[in-house]
Amino acid sequence: MPLKVLVAEDEQITLEHLLYILSKEGYATTGVSNGTDAWIKLTEQTFDVLITDIKMPGMTGIELLQKIKENNMEIDVIIITAFGSVDSAVNAMRNGAYDYIVKPFDLDELILKVKKLGTMKSLKKENTALKAIVGHGKDVFILAESRKMKDVLDLVESIKDSDCRFLITGESGVGKSLVARLAHFSSKRQNMPFISLNCATLTDELLNSELFGHEAGAFTGATKVKKGLVEIADTGTLFLDEIGELSPGVQAKILKVIEDGEFYRVGGIKPIRVDVRFIAATNRDITSLVETSKFRKDLYYRLNVMEILIPPLRVRTDDILPLANYFLYKNLPKYGKTVEGFTENADAVLLKYDYPGNVRELENIIERAIILEKTSQITLDYMPWKALNIVKEETKHEETIKSIDDYTKDYAIDVLNRLGGNKTKAAEVLGISRTSLWKIVKE
Repeated sequence: MPLKVLVAEDEQITLEHLLYILSKEGYATTGVSNGTDAWIKLTEQTFDVLITDIKMPGMTGIELLQKIKENNMEIDVIIITAFGSVDSAVNAMRNGAYDYIVKPFDLDELILKVKKLGTMKSLKKENTALKAIVGHGKDVFILAESRKMKDVLDLVESIKDSDCRFLITGESGVGKSLVARLAHFSSKRQNMPFISLNCATLTDELLNSELFGHEAGAFTGATKVKKGLVEIADTGTLFLDEIGELSPGVQAKILKVIEDGEFYRVGGIKPIRVDVRFIAATNRDITSLVETSKFRKDLYYRLNVMEILIPPLRVRTDDILPLANYFLYKNLPKYGKTVEGFTENADAVLLKYDYPGNVRELENIIERAIILEKTSQITLDYMPWKALNIVKEETKHEETIKSIDDYTKDYAIDVLNRLGGNKTKAAEVLGISRTSLWKIVKE
């Protein structure tokens, strides 16, 4: 968004000239002819820069500066002064003004000062955003061997230039936040902030303050102005995870940001304009929440320009073993272990398990196995108890005990069926040749 500049100057010709030059440079300008009107504008709107004459009717530039500082307003002030009032301008800088310029002034010099201010503000904003997303770099890795997951990635690719809002649905742990990050870092906003917030982790009061910030004195303990995540995400993306947990009040405020591009800080009386792309996610049945009036229908339609459903891990079994190996080699350095992979029986159990916690649970399983395993391969000893019980149930009665060959054949057929009869893929997953797979199935 362009820098917003308020010019307060009682000489009409000078005011019009300044507004024309600044507008030509691409700044969003507003002009007033006295200090009182300038203060009214400052309380009604948010500006980045105030350029003010030091002597004006109603309120001087120095008085404006004092009120700005008293109210903790985040705006930089450039003082315009006549030659004889330079001492006052210098004193104003000691009290918080950014700079001053002497009449008759060089317009190029003024433009240079405003440009420098814009650069400083931009760097400050990027630094604030960087602190908010520390640990969330641009490298987003999503392993997708299954057709269902490849379809998800194809959909994200197809909308990378559209900048549309969308809703990600799916069970907990399927990777909704990863897909949101991928969408941001492959979009035209990729060099701008990506801010993520889990709406289920905060109380309504804290969520309000976290999202929208607060003014100094808004509540006990609010000693200074705090920017909210909506403001920090300006020009970038705000990812709201577990959107179904939002209260009606917060839902209404989010809707206002989407529809009007503005919001109020907690305790604030002036709107703050932003340009934010919203991506939302939920593991709940959002349509049921809408039908029971627990989630606003208008907000649902605003967020759900497109829905991306991420399937659970149990229905994309092609991803299980590749993910298991990825998590194995990702976590080995952390524990200083040397493990060469999984035994065949361990692989079989991993494929049988239904992963109620999805990909997140799979990583936890592999990490636990790395910690506890004492051999050169991950064995059955540290596999999920539910899948082990399935194996035990199949073998606990003497009359149902199968030979190793029968068990191998059943397992191979099961893998083959899971992969839609694709023998090449099945052989690859099993770690054998197509010929060996054919012999096992035919025996």
